[in-house]
Formats: sequence, C-alpha cells, structure tokens
Amino acid sequence: MRNYSDCVNLYPMRHFLDRDGKGWEAVVGRGSWGEYLILFVPREGGGPVLEASLEATSFDEAVLELDRLDDEQLVELLEEASPKRD
Repeated sequence: MRNYSDCVNLYPMRHFLDRDGKGWEAVVGRGSWGEYLILFVPREGGGPVLEASLEATSFDEAVLELDRLDDEQLVELLEEASPKRD
C-alpha cells in the first residue's frame, strides 16, 4: 500500500467535460462509515453535486483510483452518479 508521501504528485481533483461539453470537477470525498466517493461538482455552478462510490478503503487508494480513471470512465461514472447525500 502506498502512503500519502507516495501520492504527493497526484492531486485529488480532475477536470473533464461531459458528453454535452459541460465542465465538471471530480474530487475525492468521504462518505459515512469510511466510504470514499467521487464528488462531481459542476464547474459553472447551477446544478447539484453528484456522488459515486469508489472501491478504495483509504484516502490514498481513493486518490490513486481517481487518478487511474480516464475521462470516458469519469463520464460514465457521472452518468450513473446520484445526488450527494447530506
């Protein structure tokens, strides 16, 4: 397992465009009971924050998991995402 010092060159945020050309930021977040999520935030505002679960069991793993996704995979997760729980 990598530790945070191994991830210093990775940033837990990604910018991408959906199929309609709308800009999004994908960031690592933490849900309840130790769950790690990708939070999808519209770059221009005007829309709900969405979330999708990650398989990661630590923040470091979540950052690596987000980093390994290509833009198409992010779009697919965005399309399956649900509104962020409070």
